[in-house]
Amino acid sequence: MQEKSYTYILFNKPHGTLYTGVTSNLVKRMQEHKSMTSGFTARYNVTQLGYFEEHTSVVDAIEREKKIKGGSRKKKIALIESMNPQWKDLFSELGV
Repeated sequence: MQEKSYTYILFNKPHGTLYTGVTSNLVKRMQEHKSMTSGFTARYNVTQLGYFEEHTSVVDAIEREKKIKGGSRKKKIALIESMNPQWKDLFSELGV
């Protein structure tokens, strides 16, 4: 049985900073991002979940992450707005 994996985009609306990542446990990874004291997401306060996709394999999730990271900022914003037009923190909707 393959483990689910996720590709996600975090944002900091006031500064416009975006961060794209991949994980096998989205809830745990978001909790880590929200409690980080160092690193990119802590430095730029990029802790709001704007977009995510579920994949059936980590290979697919990593491939998608690379595609998103290689795309323009405009495309990343379009992805967020396709799922989350109000730019809410979707973490609260994960049922935690």
